[in-house]
Amino acid sequence: MDDRAKRAALQHHWDASDVNDFEAVHDIYRDDAVLDYPQSGERIQGRRNIQESRFVQPSRKRFAVRRIIGSGDLWVTELVLTYDGVPSYVVSVMEFRDGGVAHETQYFGDRFDPAPSRAHLVERINSA
Repeated sequence: MDDRAKRAALQHHWDASDVNDFEAVHDIYRDDAVLDYPQSGERIQGRRNIQESRFVQPSRKRFAVRRIIGSGDLWVTELVLTYDGVPSYVVSVMEFRDGGVAHETQYFGDRFDPAPSRAHLVERINSA
């Protein structure tokens, strides 16, 4: 799988995530894939377990990809994941092996206001 195919697979993955297509979302993962959530200390092993973990979440989710960067076997997606109308800023790091994602780590961050001490140094960007 070349870089163009990996980028297309990632875009398909996030597009399917946004419409809750639980079959298509998980096509990208190898059967033995591992998903880590460092902030909660969770590790989910196996594509079917990853799929079930997402299926049982009661939240209504929307995914807005800001950018996808990478090459070779390492790809990073920066996105806004909205749970029940509340945005969370996410970085997904995916490692490919033999044409599928073998390992993904997702990092989450909440929106916060800029520090007043540096307000004169920054410009506001659209964070959604």
